Amino acid sequence: MKTNYEIRYATNPEDARHYDTARLRRDFLIEHLFGADEVNMVYSMYDRMIVGGAMPVNEELLLEAIDPLKADFFTQRREVGVYNVGGTGTVRIGDEVFTLQFKEALYIGRGDRNVTFASADPQQPAKFYFNSATAHATYPCRKVTKQEAVVAHMGSLEMSNERNINKMLVNQVLPTCQLQMGMTELAPGSVWNTMPAHTHSRRMEAYFYFELPQDQAVCHFMGEPQETRHLWMQTEQAVLSPEWSIHSAAATHNYTFIWGMAGENLDYGDQDFSNITDLK
Repeated sequence: MKTNYEIRYATNPEDARHYDTARLRRDFLIEHLFGADEVNMVYSMYDRMIVGGAMPVNEELLLEAIDPLKADFFTQRREVGVYNVGGTGTVRIGDEVFTLQFKEALYIGRGDRNVTFASADPQQPAKFYFNSATAHATYPCRKVTKQEAVVAHMGSLEMSNERNINKMLVNQVLPTCQLQMGMTELAPGSVWNTMPAHTHSRRMEAYFYFELPQDQAVCHFMGEPQETRHLWMQTEQAVLSPEWSIHSAAATHNYTFIWGMAGENLDYGDQDFSNITDLK
């Protein structure tokens, strides 16, 4: 197996106004998450969030304590949220083993033990997308399915934004320290998410887009409400969203995305909305 990681530093919004496309992509876009028998991570200085992907094919993959953590175990001072976006797989947490099907989630609490990923069938490998945040307390590990989610049906086909927001790893379902994760599924014919756009200065966020055809693309909108920017993205890529930035998107096809948040509170409704007509 191979573990790859990089560090992304926080950006002042006044500086980001002057970034060209290459710089925006380098600082905020995460293009490569899944490689055969690889664990790939981005350690972000936005609330110390780690965004990563593990794709076990021929090996069981260890979630290693990368050097920036200065820890004996990855979860020594961290909690982790995992979604399987591939074939059936298992996550071993110390002596506990959890089987995850497509679109099922797992919360991993803080603790001194190894975490490993494996696939049931190397011909249809699991793809484990994960977010991790620092943790001040230890909560039980738990698998969460869509049937256990708090579901909010939002938007309409007429507005091109009909979608189900599946709140799965959130404090309404299970206890966490600061990590909150969920999965939003857009209906066929709908392409817009998170509109009207908003910011929440108490929390940062990461978006992971998938279930988008290989020949299609999603345009992710970011930046301050009066200084918006955009990033063209492909399926199975992620993007970091600072606390000062909006996070919204439109695509050439409907899609699914996983959102993860970390920061000062666990209030899903802590959002500062911008009127659609005020965006620039």
